[in-house]
Amino acid sequence: MCFAEPKPTDLQTLIRSEYANALVAIDMPPTNTRTPIRRPRLWDLDDKHHCPIIGTCLAMDELLRIARRFHFAAPLNDEFALHVEAVGLCRRRNPASEAIQRHLDRKYQTWLDRLGKLKTDTELRQGWRDSMARGDVAGPLWALCTHRAASAATLQQAYADIHMLSHQVGAGQAADARRLMHLEKENLELKSGLKRELAALRRQLAAAEAGLAEQENLRTETATLQKRLQRFESGQVIVEMGQRLMELQSSHDKLVAASGRVWELERNLKDIREDTTRIAAERDAALGERDALEQLLRAMEPAGCDKPGSDDCAGCEHALSERCILYVGGRASLLAQYRQLAGRLGITLIHHDGGQQESLSRLPELIRGADAVVCPTDHISHNAYYHVKAHCKRVGKPCLFYKGGGVSGFAVAMARLGRGEYSLAGSETDN
Repeated sequence: MCFAEPKPTDLQTLIRSEYANALVAIDMPPTNTRTPIRRPRLWDLDDKHHCPIIGTCLAMDELLRIARRFHFAAPLNDEFALHVEAVGLCRRRNPASEAIQRHLDRKYQTWLDRLGKLKTDTELRQGWRDSMARGDVAGPLWALCTHRAASAATLQQAYADIHMLSHQVGAGQAADARRLMHLEKENLELKSGLKRELAALRRQLAAAEAGLAEQENLRTETATLQKRLQRFESGQVIVEMGQRLMELQSSHDKLVAASGRVWELERNLKDIREDTTRIAAERDAALGERDALEQLLRAMEPAGCDKPGSDDCAGCEHALSERCILYVGGRASLLAQYRQLAGRLGITLIHHDGGQQESLSRLPELIRGADAVVCPTDHISHNAYYHVKAHCKRVGKPCLFYKGGGVSGFAVAMARLGRGEYSLAGSETDN
């Protein structure tokens, strides 16, 4: 929200007017129109308070920055003219007065918080008097004038104090003198307290010395205490405590390192146990697969034939012997075992990896050259699956789809193919 501020055409006229208003404000009686609804803003205050607030709470370098920012009409080298123009602008809400309000709130936030805790006008007046006694004026003045509980009488008192203070020569020296006096008073109080403590210590020492004359055991105890005190004063105890602390820190580091090694060993042991369990499971699976494979091979041998392949076996139904089988997909690591098993059955095995490295364009030629096609559905891509199925259906080639890419699964597929469990249309058959 912006407020247009008219530029004066005659700067000297404006300065005389503002100065006259400031002089008249000195004799104005206090008013009681303040209502404690919210915290007053700068433009809500009586006109007579603007002059002391700008002159006391706003430093000249800060006023120069505001004047440059809002393009004051007064010359920047005329401090009085800048002061008068700022006072005039603060009587109404405008960008300049809002900027001054925000700047003073930030600058004196500590005093705003401190006096904000005071709820009554009596407390505010006493707080103002204490601040005046210490020589702190600017912050308490801003916090007091913008406090919702400050009465007109209290504001008038603050105005009168600032007005009289402004007439004193060397106001800064007076504030320093008050501050020095306050510090000297605190110094005297500290010295008095120290003297009282020293006197108490001397009385305790005198009582201890008097007790030494009466009882020898107390003398020994006092000597021990004095030695301990000397060790404390010389710093020997601190050194010993530091050494002990270093030893404890070193022990702690060793324990942490040992704990880390134990944790690492536990993790390695866990990994070894997991590897052992996995190896045992793989061994059991391999043994089971070998047993199942041997059973399948025995089941696939022609019944009642002791000499397979001889002239006496001419009547045996050995359907797979001397046939060419195309195997699409599967596990590349088991290809040698696939071929070994096929060789034991008298089968010529042709393999295609299902499009992983070999082109799918070779499948039609391989399918036409094979007697049958087998394909593990869980180890083949969707694209290769549909290629195999479509070409087998097109050329009427026997095709067996099954699940299980291991050696035992391959053996079961060979057995099923030998028994004629396949589809000329290339439909899928599961284990």
